[in-house]
Amino acid sequence: MVNGADDVYVEREGRIERVGDRLFEGEEAVYHLIERIVAPLGLRVDGSSPWVDARLPDGSRVHAIVPPLSLRGPVLNVRTFRSVPLTPQQLVDNGTLGPRMLAFLAACVRGRANVMISGGASSGKTTLLGVLASFVSEGERLITIEDAAELKIAKPHVIGLEARPASLEGSGEVTVRDLVRNALRMRPDRIIVGEVRGGEALDMLQAMNTGHDGSLSTAHANSARHLLWRLETMALMSDVQLPVAHVRAQVAAGIDLVVHMARLRSGRRVVFQIATVDGLDQHGEPVVTEIFGFRPRLGREGSFVRTGATPALAELLERRGQDVPADWFERGVDGDAHRGSA
Repeated sequence: MVNGADDVYVEREGRIERVGDRLFEGEEAVYHLIERIVAPLGLRVDGSSPWVDARLPDGSRVHAIVPPLSLRGPVLNVRTFRSVPLTPQQLVDNGTLGPRMLAFLAACVRGRANVMISGGASSGKTTLLGVLASFVSEGERLITIEDAAELKIAKPHVIGLEARPASLEGSGEVTVRDLVRNALRMRPDRIIVGEVRGGEALDMLQAMNTGHDGSLSTAHANSARHLLWRLETMALMSDVQLPVAHVRAQVAAGIDLVVHMARLRSGRRVVFQIATVDGLDQHGEPVVTEIFGFRPRLGREGSFVRTGATPALAELLERRGQDVPADWFERGVDGDAHRGSA
């Protein structure tokens, strides 16, 4: 993160650290670096086009913004990704979630539950999405849809689609929603949407409710229940006029499971909540049942707990050939965030 010529930061293990002083001779050096990065991509950043968001050949993401929009001079952010994705066991060893939590999530993916991952910015949503996708069987045809390609799924039959922004002349835009509609015509076994942000939520929900089960996606939200409210709002942003009650029913029927991610003050990312969506209550509100959760502890980061609730989803998973032992859900502790599983 370059916040001008004399203010540079790097994020390591979730912590942002300042890197030295005067790494650039002046603003012109920062402008020159930005130009060297974006010019090979056929892009430019200047007063008439004062920002750029792009993907580099190695998969890294770059964003730059310059005056007059930036009040601190040229600002550059480069986000790199692991060349080798994390494995499921590494998430347990790192203290991102507990072992029974992981086993349940694996059963949900293999049993073709529709799973949404929620959380704030930089909470680990995309990383978890990639890990969950690793549980998909080898013979399935996956179509991934992303605003900016980040997912690396080591499966033999993966078709990746990436949205395209409009040109400087304002033409040629291809949205995530356009790609979701195209994906439905490409004979997918599963559709994975990197992040839902707008009207494409309606298309995804309709797909989930019309036989395209096993879908995976992420969205920004503050909790599992908040995610359902946001999906409702995003679906209503589409150009299709539907009653709120109808959209809410589609959300409750289409989403089986919500996994909520959080970043702790220490910078560690954890699965904060795993909850099932069990239809609508008598007031027409989605029923959200917490199965696993994260509980902070005094003097330590906290522990993963099993709430003691047995999900109704377990019966569906067993009908689809998944082994879901009852002791996965017995009330108790499922590991500590600071050192992984117990």
